Amino acid sequence: MSWGTELWDQFDNLEKHTQWGIDILEKYIKFVKERTEIELSYAKQLRNLSKKYQPKKNSKEEEEYRYTACKAFLSTLNEMNDYAGQHEVISENMTSQITVELARYVQELKQERKSHFHEGRKAQQHIETCWKQLESSKRRFERDCKEADRAQQYFEKMDADINVTKADVEKARQQAQLRHQMAEDSKADYSSILQKFNHEQHDYYHTHIPNIFQKIQEMEERRIGRIGESVKTYAELDRQVIPIIGKCLDGIVKAAESIDPKNDSQLVIEAYKSGFEPPGDIEFEDFTQPMKRTVSDNSLSNSRGDGKSELKFGGKSKGKLWPFIKKNKLMSLLTSPHQPPPPPPASASPSAVPNGPQSPKQQKEPLSHRFNEFMTSKPKIHCFRSLKRGGATPEDFSNLPPEQRRKKLQQKVDELNKDIQKEMDQRDAITKMKDVYLKNPQMGDPASLDHKLAEVGQNIEKLRLEAQKFEAWLAEVEGRLPARSDQARRQSGMYDLQNPPAVNNCAQDRESPDGSYTEEQSQEGEVKVLATDFDDEFDDEEPLPAIGTCKALYTFEGQNEGTISVVEGETLYVIEEDKGDGWTRIRRNEDEEGYVPTSYVEVYLDKNAKGAKTYI
Repeated sequence: MSWGTELWDQFDNLEKHTQWGIDILEKYIKFVKERTEIELSYAKQLRNLSKKYQPKKNSKEEEEYRYTACKAFLSTLNEMNDYAGQHEVISENMTSQITVELARYVQELKQERKSHFHEGRKAQQHIETCWKQLESSKRRFERDCKEADRAQQYFEKMDADINVTKADVEKARQQAQLRHQMAEDSKADYSSILQKFNHEQHDYYHTHIPNIFQKIQEMEERRIGRIGESVKTYAELDRQVIPIIGKCLDGIVKAAESIDPKNDSQLVIEAYKSGFEPPGDIEFEDFTQPMKRTVSDNSLSNSRGDGKSELKFGGKSKGKLWPFIKKNKLMSLLTSPHQPPPPPPASASPSAVPNGPQSPKQQKEPLSHRFNEFMTSKPKIHCFRSLKRGGATPEDFSNLPPEQRRKKLQQKVDELNKDIQKEMDQRDAITKMKDVYLKNPQMGDPASLDHKLAEVGQNIEKLRLEAQKFEAWLAEVEGRLPARSDQARRQSGMYDLQNPPAVNNCAQDRESPDGSYTEEQSQEGEVKVLATDFDDEFDDEEPLPAIGTCKALYTFEGQNEGTISVVEGETLYVIEEDKGDGWTRIRRNEDEEGYVPTSYVEVYLDKNAKGAKTYI
């Protein structure tokens, strides 16, 4: 089966067919190219999807990935990222091994096809030229034969006419002979050209065309085989990444199998455990004996005269632990007025001006209402430090429950230890560099590194001091968590007092949206009891130092709890400046201190005092 023998007369159709074959190959190249673009787009979308759901650094989401279910989801995201990488590999391999190679082959194929058909057209033109020569010699031979026949007839006519001269007859005879000779020459030429044409035609149809068509056939068969190889490569490139994709899927399955519900439940306990004990039973309050009313352990009417009994919630020391607070700060917070200061008097005799509005009175609340509110609310840490102006988080995390505080302190200690290790590594590196400079002075000046070494040493010392501070706080917390001391129980009793059954201006706990704990103002009676119970625990605390002096511009009669009376022109010590609420804390002597409206005094702060500000 050969195109040269079977399709010897189908030159034009073969030309069309081979062009169609090239078009098919180019179409396949376009298909593979679009497939690679799809693979790249798919890989990009998978990567974007994985990146979209990755936890953000230093965010709450990062803490959520401690749970096994979230870890499995994170593993799935990472595996999908690798999965996307395999699709990128498919695209790259198809581009390099199929698209680029076939594009190069198409160019070579076009050149080869052009060469073959150019050779075929050249053979066609040659045989057509031979045919034209044959036709020309044939027509000339035919014409010469006709001319010789007419010359012979003319000679015979002249020879038979008796009236024609002998010279004319001779002339006619010569003309006839010349025409016969020309006819013979044309015949010989025609015969020669005919033989040559037959030879050329035989070579054309039996040698040249078959050879050309055979080359075209081989070219076309190579093209078809190349398409087959490309299709096979197309499948193999997909198959090569299947094991890796399988590993990605196996990783996802393994991550799913690693999910441990019990472990996640334990992590929830570790994350939200406060370390407090649940409240005990509430004792019965007998209201039938007004004069001998049984004081509930949940009430805030206990006094120091009652033997400083431990304050309890429901008669048991199962309240929440209270962080330690210095006495002077505690008393400041307990006795600080919780109402806006009165405006300065406009008249010359300010003593007649009232001292401002009194604390608003509130209706008593039933005990059941307060208990239900306590039981349905989330666990709170009731710490007087949360009442500090500004609401900043204490450095020792004392605003948190014990268990959460311990975790925060441990985390801080670990961070400081890492920072210390980094600084020590940096110091070692600088020391080694200094040794190199000492051995090779041309590389640098060793003295130039002394300042850096000193700076790193100072940083290490600061970090160590900071770590020791947090380790001390951590040891304090860890020492109190296992066994509750008397002091801890007393603090726990303070927490119980934060939920009285029915008192005026009772404190109501509120939880802010971000989970922090805040408290509202409490009744003055509550403050007195709490202050009394804390006296014995902080008797050794030093009073706040004076940060300046002040002069009373007006007379102020401090009738509210936490305020102090002053007389116009009196000079006193300032121990706490105005924090933005309109009150300044002053001291007359060691036993008399309190708050006065800032507008009633002229303050002179000591610039050298700690935390003092300059007033113009």
